[in-house]
Amino acid sequence: MPFVRIDALGTDAGRLDALSRAVHDALVETLGVPPGDRFQVVTGHNGASSTLRHGDYLGIPRDDGIVFVAVTMRAGRTPARKQAMYRRIAELCHAYAGTEPRNVFVTVTENEPVDWSLGHGAAQYVEPSAPTA
Repeated sequence: MPFVRIDALGTDAGRLDALSRAVHDALVETLGVPPGDRFQVVTGHNGASSTLRHGDYLGIPRDDGIVFVAVTMRAGRTPARKQAMYRRIAELCHAYAGTEPRNVFVTVTENEPVDWSLGHGAAQYVEPSAPTA
């Protein structure tokens, strides 16, 4: 059950929805995330009251089409699965939202089961009797 933050320049609801779907579909396809496990914060920055900064680090020419994707998930995926996820996110962001793959910047933060509370103030992954409904 990854938790995802997506930040993009522009506040067009259609583009933000397309980016959200692209990232989720990539997680389902490459990591086996259940389709119903969609936990995302999607933020469009208008460039005036909030914006994103980017450069051309590693020789990748980014522009205002930049999208930052931060995935927080439990540890354990192999490097190959993560690399497949990065590729698929870039492919689907291009297919669904027209975002050039060079503008898709993805980070992964891994943690342990005790680092999650899915509601009720409990750590459901480590408390077998924790409320879930």
